[in-house]
Amino acid sequence: MKKLYYLLCILVLHCFLFPAALAQGTEKALVPLPSVDDFSKGEDGWSLGLGLGIEYETAYEGSDEFGLEIEPAGSLQWRNGDNVFFFAGEALGWRGVRANTWLFETLLGFDEGRKESDSDDGRLFGLGDQDEGAELVLQARRAFDPDWRYWLVGRVVISGDGNLGLFGLGRRFGDKSDGTGSELNFVLVVHDSDYANKGFGVDSAQAAASGLNETRLSGGLRSIGLDYNLRHYVNQNWQIYGEALFEYFSSEVRDSPIARSKYEAEIGVGFIYLF
Repeated sequence: MKKLYYLLCILVLHCFLFPAALAQGTEKALVPLPSVDDFSKGEDGWSLGLGLGIEYETAYEGSDEFGLEIEPAGSLQWRNGDNVFFFAGEALGWRGVRANTWLFETLLGFDEGRKESDSDDGRLFGLGDQDEGAELVLQARRAFDPDWRYWLVGRVVISGDGNLGLFGLGRRFGDKSDGTGSELNFVLVVHDSDYANKGFGVDSAQAAASGLNETRLSGGLRSIGLDYNLRHYVNQNWQIYGEALFEYFSSEVRDSPIARSKYEAEIGVGFIYLF
C-alpha cells in the first residue's frame, strides 16, 4: 500500500514539475481558484465533468490508521452569468460572485457518519455506528482584489448533530483565469459541544461497552490546519487535480481517547473529463 502511495506522489510531481507537457485552458472561470469546480469554460448553460480520485487518508477523525480510497469526482453544473447551480454526488448547491471580490456558496449535503468497522484495529469497538445525516454548508470568500491573489474565507456547517465553523486566509499561485494553478489556505476550525462530542466524545453507555474513559468535550477551538489545492488542464477536456490537507487538533480534542493521533492528514489526486 505504501509503495502505491509513493508511486502516486511521484506521478503528481512529474506532472507538475514538467508543465510544458500540459496544455492550459484559456477560459475564464467563475473565480480563478483551483478549489472551486467550474466546468463551464466561461459559457452559460449546462456543463458536466466526471472522473475519479484516489485518496490516502486517516480512517476516521482522530485515527492513526491510514488507507487508500477511490472516490468519484466532478459534478453537473448550470451557469447563468455569475451564478452556478451544481449537483455533485450527494451535494446540491449554488455559488455566485458579487462585485468581483465576493464568492458566496450554499449547499445541502450529507455527512457519512462513522462506523465501528472504520477501524481495522478495533479502536471503535463498543462506540456504535453513527448514521449518515444531512448538513447545510454556508460559505463566503472575500478577495482583496479582483485577481483573487489573497482572500479571507468563512464557512459554517449546520447539522442535527451540532455546528462547525471555519475561518481562514488563502493565497493563489499562477496567472491563469481558468481555475488552474494552485492555492494554499491557512484555517482555524471551531465547533460547538454537540459537534465535538459526536466525533470525540464518549458517553456512559459507550464507555461501558468500549472500555474507554467517559469523555465530554465543551466545544471551542477544534484545530488549525493547512489545505493545498492544485488543478491543471492536460488538454481541452481532461483535468488533473490534487489536494493535501493537514489538521492539528486542539489540546481538548487530543485528550479524547478516540483521538489516537494529534493530527488528521489527507492527500489525493484524480482526473476529471469535461464533456
